Amino acid sequence: MADRSARRIVTVPDVVGLPFHVGRDVAAEAGVTLANPDPDGPPIAALAWPGLFYIVRQDPAPGTLLREWDSVGVEVVEHGDSPDREPAVPRPSPPADAARAAPERLERLPPAED
Repeated sequence: MADRSARRIVTVPDVVGLPFHVGRDVAAEAGVTLANPDPDGPPIAALAWPGLFYIVRQDPAPGTLLREWDSVGVEVVEHGDSPDREPAVPRPSPPADAARAAPERLERLPPAED
């Protein structure tokens, strides 16, 4: 495999709210892969099949710079289910040039109190 430092730098796209199969394609176009955030768990594709699953969380955040084909951990829920605080909200497909868009600076909100 090629030296990791020789791979180009890419920008993590925003995949939260997208159906998993769409988010996977958006991520691939941007040059990253989606993965289970639990490194000891099954592949993310095994958790998002069969059925319609939405991406509800991602790490690292959109706009983060990574080496090409590094992983973005995502959490998915099946259509009709929702996690405690953040329901999956379908949104329109990103523009075709979204993988090349410049990141916008986002303000971080304080963590929600339980």
